[in-house]
Amino acid sequence: MTAAMTAITAEPTTPAPNTPLAGIIVLDFGQIYQGPYATELMARAGADVIKIEPPSGEPLRRNPAGPGTRLAFAMLNSNKRAITLNLKSERGRALLIEMAGRADVLLENFSPGTMDDLGVGYEVLRAKNPRLVYATGTGFGISGPDRDTLAMDLTIQAASGIMSVTGDPDGPPMKAGPTVVDYMGGIHLYGAVMTALFQRERTGRGQLVEVAMQEAMYSTLASSFEYHLRTGKIPPRTGNRQAGLTTAPYNVFATADGYVAIHVVTEGHWQKLLAAMGREDLKDDPRFATNTARAQNMAATEAVVTAWTSKLPKMEVFAATRRHRIPCAPVRTAPEVMNDPHMHARGMLERFVHPELGEIVLPTTPLRLHGADKVATIASPSIGQHNDKVYGGWLGLSASEIADLRQDGVI
Repeated sequence: MTAAMTAITAEPTTPAPNTPLAGIIVLDFGQIYQGPYATELMARAGADVIKIEPPSGEPLRRNPAGPGTRLAFAMLNSNKRAITLNLKSERGRALLIEMAGRADVLLENFSPGTMDDLGVGYEVLRAKNPRLVYATGTGFGISGPDRDTLAMDLTIQAASGIMSVTGDPDGPPMKAGPTVVDYMGGIHLYGAVMTALFQRERTGRGQLVEVAMQEAMYSTLASSFEYHLRTGKIPPRTGNRQAGLTTAPYNVFATADGYVAIHVVTEGHWQKLLAAMGREDLKDDPRFATNTARAQNMAATEAVVTAWTSKLPKMEVFAATRRHRIPCAPVRTAPEVMNDPHMHARGMLERFVHPELGEIVLPTTPLRLHGADKVATIASPSIGQHNDKVYGGWLGLSASEIADLRQDGVI
């Protein structure tokens, strides 16, 4: 293990008193990305997050590449305790109700009505604990005509409209590369829980909060809605160019070893770009004199930029634009981002030795609350790793009772 790596802590430690969510207990039924990301943010803020899975584990544990923990699971489930619980058993449901009586938050992102059908929905748990904040993340919400429509990141990208404006003008609609919908849903779910906890401080009462992924995506299309309002037309797909083709240059440009993204916002940026390219001779060229002229002569404008970028490595282009204060960034690969010196220096990324994965890079949290103690990274738990500590130490069950639960398939 290198000096830069974080040592593994075998068990979660008691949160420091000045971590924002110290003392908050979260029952985490999150699965895949949306729910687990919301609770990961809570864990990184000091909450005691108890991940509750069926005895076979949640779906993200199932590694299509073979046995072993997936990196995505490790990223989304650090600093959590893990227990197993079979909610299809009467004893399992009784245990959940007992835990809910002691918890502050329960979060799930099952299909709408799943917990109600099992007999442990919000109304049942609220009767046990009126202070409980119950959070549910779904594709389309827990009400409305589309409530029961199956939802995945890809299908919400389609239904939300973001796919319609992604891709080349002469090509089909394209999905975004990353799983943006799941994570946008998780971010909003985290915000909903925090808002409800804040209100509970005022009223003493918990509440049901929900986030629909489709609704979480709506505001991301603000420029597309603006285009439709202004023109009455369906917003087109424009590839890497700006929708409406009103700004130039605004695109991704080839370099000798990759690509860079350049966005000229002001006329000052254009003049600086001409200087960086050594093309001050174009300063008074009427085709490029204003943004409107450059947009009208888009192909010529982009040809000038490409003639410069294509001869240089992407990092040289980036260095030149950085010196001249021009909005530009290299198009980086996943390994380049994982090893980003800036994010490592800020503590957003850290090198970590995972008991199953070995040396990996893990994110901490993008939420910076200055003055709060940093929560040390703890490896993602194995299935049911903390059954004895939670059922025994927290709920107070005896060793024989826990053994019976295992024998009966309850945990």
